[in-house]
Amino acid sequence: MHRLTVAAAALAATLAAASPALAEDTRMPRLISLSGHGEMRMAPDMAFVTTGVLSQGVTAADALAANTAAMNALFAALTGAGIAEKDVQTSNFFVQPRYNFQDGKAPELIGYDVSNTVTVIVRKIGDLGPLLDKVVQAGSNQINGIGFEVSKPDAALDEARKLATADATRKAKIYAEAMGVGLGRVMSISEGVNYQPPMPMARSKVMMADAAAAPVPVAAGEQTLSVDVNITWEIQ
Repeated sequence: MHRLTVAAAALAATLAAASPALAEDTRMPRLISLSGHGEMRMAPDMAFVTTGVLSQGVTAADALAANTAAMNALFAALTGAGIAEKDVQTSNFFVQPRYNFQDGKAPELIGYDVSNTVTVIVRKIGDLGPLLDKVVQAGSNQINGIGFEVSKPDAALDEARKLATADATRKAKIYAEAMGVGLGRVMSISEGVNYQPPMPMARSKVMMADAAAAPVPVAAGEQTLSVDVNITWEIQ
């Protein structure tokens, strides 16, 4: 019995001595988390355009045959404009009946529509206007919009990352100074990347181009490449 009492007392003394250290180790760290934003603007050097042909016929076969012939002419025009085969991809194709609707009467089937569109990558902005002119002359009656892109954004994004990090750090220092504390080690960093391209050209503006006129004027503008970063520091 005496030996058990001595052992229990020794264990109690050990736990008592260790409890401050355990409390220190398990205490949640004090943290401060701030977000920062950085952005760079660049002129895009690539464009995307969706173009194609809508054909009509009395039968589906007639509409399809007309559309196939028109699309072959369109593909030939793209090849003649220097567009590589890898930069042309079918984006939409449909066949649908066309009806005549009259009050009080059942819809009357009057023909069929066939639409085939492709998305084309234009790797030189200067080629975009002449290309639009050529595809319209080749028979394209559908141009659904134009988008722009920076082909090599890494350098600009890296600069935006630096700006975002500096922005978050600046705000963290302001808060720390206001609270009378210091910033310790960085505990975590996370980021989000955002591209903000110029607004696409609407179909109506493109389709107003006269096939016999000069190449379509195109304004590429600038693209915003932005980075948002969230950084968490330990408070000293």
